[in-house]
Amino acid sequence: MKPSADVFDLFAVPPDAVRLDGGQGHSVLAGDLVLSPGRDPRTATWLNPVLARLAAELDNERPRTLRLAMPIPTRDGRWVVDGWAASRYEPDTTHCRDLHVLRATAHLLHARLAARITTRPDGIRDRDDRWARAERIAFGESQPGNIPNAVAPLVARILAELDATPLGPEQLVHGDVAANVLLDADGVPLVIDVAPYWRPLRWADAVCVLDAVVEHGADPSAMRAHATGADRQAMLRASLFRLLSDEDPDIEAHRHALESGPL
Repeated sequence: MKPSADVFDLFAVPPDAVRLDGGQGHSVLAGDLVLSPGRDPRTATWLNPVLARLAAELDNERPRTLRLAMPIPTRDGRWVVDGWAASRYEPDTTHCRDLHVLRATAHLLHARLAARITTRPDGIRDRDDRWARAERIAFGESQPGNIPNAVAPLVARILAELDATPLGPEQLVHGDVAANVLLDADGVPLVIDVAPYWRPLRWADAVCVLDAVVEHGADPSAMRAHATGADRQAMLRASLFRLLSDEDPDIEAHRHALESGPL
């Protein structure tokens, strides 16, 4: 997949794009911008202005403790063209895989977001991608249907253990932190590709821990803090979310992680 000539032109970058590692392998570097496909213009319309203001503020803070990828609009003021969106490229970065750093970064980011967006954005209700559908199922707002046979037994076990324990107040959270924190050349965390959800912080933290353990090799002992009570319920909903949204979830890894809890 490659951006069209119109995409390059509107984002004012040369058409000699280079594919970037990481993510789903579809983003490209063109000039000084990262172009990423599959973006929803409705989400970008309300989210990107918030992220742009916060990114600028963080870049001017000293000392730096957190950074955010700066979303860049087109020459005519759009955030998405043919599904492609742009952010400013940061050279000399490395992926962060330290779970302690990931969780601390998420806490800093979520505190900033909570101060800026105090009510649920209308646009967040419009999402209808597979992640949004799985999220609503995980929180009991819609019923699961057409569950793949491979995941059905584990999904059923999780659903049976869910209860109505409150997880805390809802706010704007990044629902994919573990895969989307880089360290810049100075070692400062740089958050990219914010996946917006209006959910409790406890759930976003559980998703981060689960992803780090299942996808990125973090120590499974990190799951022990989610063995009981509200934290357990958050982790169950995190796993249900991933099992129903990932195209090819590692079922055994999820089972092993949850049994570290235990299930």
